[in-house]
Amino acid sequence: MSDTNALQLRQKQNCGPLQPVALELHGSTTRVSCSLPPGGLILYYGHRHQALECVLQLYEARAHYQEFCVPMCMLPATISNNVPGTDLSIGADTSVNAIVETCDRIKQSASGTKRRVFIIETMGGYCGYLASVGGLAAGADAVYIYEEPFDIRELQANVEHLTEKMKTSIQRGLVLRNENSNENFTTDFIYQLYSEEGHGVFDCRKNVLGHMQQGGAPSPFDRNFGTKIAAKAMQWITRKLKETYKEGKVFANSEDTACLLGMRRRAMVFQPVSQLRDETDFVHRIPKEQWWLKLRPLMKILAKYKTSYDVSDSGQLEHVTRIRPRESDASAI
Repeated sequence: MSDTNALQLRQKQNCGPLQPVALELHGSTTRVSCSLPPGGLILYYGHRHQALECVLQLYEARAHYQEFCVPMCMLPATISNNVPGTDLSIGADTSVNAIVETCDRIKQSASGTKRRVFIIETMGGYCGYLASVGGLAAGADAVYIYEEPFDIRELQANVEHLTEKMKTSIQRGLVLRNENSNENFTTDFIYQLYSEEGHGVFDCRKNVLGHMQQGGAPSPFDRNFGTKIAAKAMQWITRKLKETYKEGKVFANSEDTACLLGMRRRAMVFQPVSQLRDETDFVHRIPKEQWWLKLRPLMKILAKYKTSYDVSDSGQLEHVTRIRPRESDASAI
């Protein structure tokens, strides 16, 4: 494991041979709660991909350290929703709700002012999920994210389009920018560009939402999602412990005993972390393929751009027609 991480073990008293031991993993920028031998390991993480990298290292270390041959289950818990192997992570829905509520409040604050555009920066690292889904729900005119590179010509086209809209009965505009969408076209740059080009037609205000997206009470969806995913993880760990417990000890060294439990089209699916390695961009800590990118054309349609929305992908309805995996299936519960 990384030298920056220090392991602090706190063994619970009166633990049986198949019961987990509590562990806290402290790093320079992360705090993880999990369980370790002699039972299994359940890991919740909330800072990008650090826990995914940790479980991968623990899985690879099994070849050299028998102590790591225990069932490992990782649960996605990050507002950025940048985890491979799952469509949603715990906390993302709460953060999107906070973004949409804040955008609605900001727009309402200008109800007495004619023709004003708001430039809003969201969190998410290099993942544009929060900006895109939040912008779609809040009625954004443009959303700038890292996954879809943009240049000055696109910025100019967006400004010109918004300027023409503001000359009609529309009085307020909304532009969202993911914090790491572009190192040169910063939030300040976009604010100054819109302010200059829209001079005489509309004025601009900017707002960096910051940690408002991380605080507050969890949404009902996140509360229920967290409860269900934790229950599934405990059932999986219990079953794996029984399967791998022989001669007074646990020995689990197959790839299906180190998994991430995620949501795939409304089904809870266990996926080996070794298989997720090729699906991950570890440099930017985002999945190589992200389902929500298909929603972005809808924003342009709603913002009155001349574009079309491709609905030919039958996979979008797969969650309705697909056969649910059986409860006994080791890869999905």
